[in-house]
Amino acid sequence: MSRLIDEARAIESLGSLAQATRLSALRHLLEAHPNSLPAGEIAKRCAVPHNTMSTHLGVLNRAGLIAVERAGRSMNYWVDLSGYRGLLRFLMQDCCAGRADLCADVTRLISEDKSAFANPEEVSVTASFNVLFLCTHNSARSIMAEALLTRIGRGPFNAYSAGSEPADRPMPEVIERLKKLGHDTGMLRCKSWNEFMGPTAPRMDFVIALCDTPQGQSCPDFGDKAMTGAWPLPDPAQFIGSAAEHTALLNELYGMIRRRLEIFTSLPFESLNKMALKARLDEIGDTSRIVS
Repeated sequence: MSRLIDEARAIESLGSLAQATRLSALRHLLEAHPNSLPAGEIAKRCAVPHNTMSTHLGVLNRAGLIAVERAGRSMNYWVDLSGYRGLLRFLMQDCCAGRADLCADVTRLISEDKSAFANPEEVSVTASFNVLFLCTHNSARSIMAEALLTRIGRGPFNAYSAGSEPADRPMPEVIERLKKLGHDTGMLRCKSWNEFMGPTAPRMDFVIALCDTPQGQSCPDFGDKAMTGAWPLPDPAQFIGSAAEHTALLNELYGMIRRRLEIFTSLPFESLNKMALKARLDEIGDTSRIVS
């Protein structure tokens, strides 16, 4: 939803745009939304020196029109839609005295309907998320993750799994463990990630790889809205030892996946912007941060 602003903030915001480079920077960021742009890229697009661009971006940030987050040595910027739409609402709230016959589109924009000023990313958090888990053969780790999220995230989350080179069937010992742990395994099968690439495939909100890049391949493009993450986990096919040791390792893997999904499904999605959410997704995959 847009943030209501007062006259002082509106003046500051308008003043920040009364300069060609800053106006150009904001337009480039609006075009890139919902993605962010590093300061160097914005400077390149605006054809100004990097240090000069940083000064201009600071003005826009203080005016509440853009936001910034450090990523390593880079500063990444994106449009603060709440502040931007708040400014639009301030400018248009008295337009035509609300007479729809004079400016129907403006009246719609300044209506109290939340959808008129909603950030599409913010609106989506109230709906279901589609989550796709990937590993090479889609026979163990991703199958476990699909089964676990189906149980843990029932309602807000829809779980899927696939692989780059799907096996003929899931590993029998994985299916056996899932059954003994109370999961319905009837719908679990090995699938190619190509099933999720066509025009009729469900839109993916999150795509999470559970191994290092499958067989050295690059993951396919699941669309601009899909947020990707990597949660590397041990491959059950590489487990060695007795049957009892193998069962213990499968239980440990199950616990590792469950713990990550419990953290994931508990994230405050409604209060995280895209960059912050991506950072949290990567943190979950950092094995040094997770206690299994």
